[in-house]
Amino acid sequence: MTQSDPGSCQHEASGPEPDPSPPGLVPSPGIHITAAHPARVQDYWLGGKDHYPVDRQVGSQILSLVPELADSARASRYFLARAVRHLAAGEGIRQFLDIGAGLPCVDNTHEIAQRAGPGSRVVYADSDPLVMAYARALLTSGPQGECGHIIADVRDPRDIIAGAAATLDFTEPVAVLLVNVLNFVTATEEALAITDRLMRAVVPGSYLVICHPTAEVSGTAMHAAARLWNEQGSAPAVLRTRAELAQLFGGLDLAEPGVVSCPSWRPDITGYGELADMPHFCGLARKPAAAHPRRPPPVSC
Repeated sequence: MTQSDPGSCQHEASGPEPDPSPPGLVPSPGIHITAAHPARVQDYWLGGKDHYPVDRQVGSQILSLVPELADSARASRYFLARAVRHLAAGEGIRQFLDIGAGLPCVDNTHEIAQRAGPGSRVVYADSDPLVMAYARALLTSGPQGECGHIIADVRDPRDIIAGAAATLDFTEPVAVLLVNVLNFVTATEEALAITDRLMRAVVPGSYLVICHPTAEVSGTAMHAAARLWNEQGSAPAVLRTRAELAQLFGGLDLAEPGVVSCPSWRPDITGYGELADMPHFCGLARKPAAAHPRRPPPVSC
């Protein structure tokens, strides 16, 4: 991978090596190393070094069931990059709330947003103290914008909004990014309540961006991978269908091409045949001036 690759996590960990092969992370209170953690497993899949042996072990077991999942995780990062660039350069959005941000990678949200839209302000929110420690150290803005960092759980949207208000102006449009985090909200009614509360807090012209793993591509293998994760991971997770993801955009204007596999969302390179579907689906929607009834918008097939 090159340093311009948004799917790469090539940052170095610090501290002594626990053994010859794992990265040199030193555990501290609040950071649990006996169960695999979502952000650290994704870091492993993306080629990073900020994970523990348990994350690599469980991540490898999952890849033995769904080998394409590492590429799919990378595709979800590419989607995030394209979505942020589209919103900043094409829609004039200058405020981004990245919830469940995960560990820093190459080309993070604020870097993309501030290149495309100088002056952009970004708030990173995550419930993991390790993620926030790295975010505060690495995800910092120069004079071209501003970055904020808050420890908050996606299940507490009121706390997120309150914390983000120190950096963001909620009288102006905000892009709310929920990339690979709502799968850890296992009750769909709760996930719907979260997206509803977040979008009620922002003004018309704001956007909701969602990426989420699904079993609609890899079927039985993804269900087996989800079971394995729920047995060994630190937080239970669910897979959702395209129709269930469409429900999360209820009341909003879903942008073309709708809810699709990540590589198919406005790809940078076209004309080389049909892109292979990956087990992560995604979409982007705009809050209209007048609220629509909360019902599933049309689903792209």
